[in-house]
Amino acid sequence: MAAPSVNKSTQKGQDPSVLAYLIAYNVAQVMGWSAIMLALVSHVAMERDFKGVYEKVAPLLNIFQTAAVLEIVHCAVGIVRSNVMLTAFQVFSRVFLTWGIVYSVPESQDVLGVTMFVFAWTLTEMIRYSFYMFSLIGEVPFVIQWCRYTFFIVLYPIGVTGELLSVWASLPYVQETGLYSLPMPNKLNFAFRYDYYLKFFMLMYIPVFPQLYMHMLAQRQKVIGGAGKSKAD
Repeated sequence: MAAPSVNKSTQKGQDPSVLAYLIAYNVAQVMGWSAIMLALVSHVAMERDFKGVYEKVAPLLNIFQTAAVLEIVHCAVGIVRSNVMLTAFQVFSRVFLTWGIVYSVPESQDVLGVTMFVFAWTLTEMIRYSFYMFSLIGEVPFVIQWCRYTFFIVLYPIGVTGELLSVWASLPYVQETGLYSLPMPNKLNFAFRYDYYLKFFMLMYIPVFPQLYMHMLAQRQKVIGGAGKSKAD
């Protein structure tokens, strides 16, 4: 589960080489997520079915979602002024779903939930990285600012629902195969049940989702409900 992360990078006082790198990174992400959206929409339009969506988007999804790990590095080294722990939580929750669930559990790949969260992530990231890109090169167009602080109202619940459905669909396979589990006895004298972890992961949505959603609504009121100035939060 991941809300749109906060990026407080700014052009002011930014080293030219670092600025060029950040612009290139955000442009690459916009292009990557746009390609994912194109693959998703074209498949659904041609096949009129959500089954097979993951197969079409997986190569690009795996690359560009995993590449978001760089954003943790950006925060850690100080080229982006965002909270490292918050950014790490947001990035790794998506990376976990990408690799730990959908990639690892074939039975989950054709459930509706995957199409739901891929669609929600993709549109969110197209808008988010466009917002960051424009904030680095100049003023953010109001339409992009408005989209960033408005579309989440629908996209976030869609994404969260899709994530939960996907994790739920993976449970029978994980329980049957013992995927990523470590039974006792073993040399480490430590047991781990991956299916228990997935259930705990799902339960964490109960306290976390409302807090993040209300925070995002407050941010929208602050930015869109105010003077409507184009600025990063």
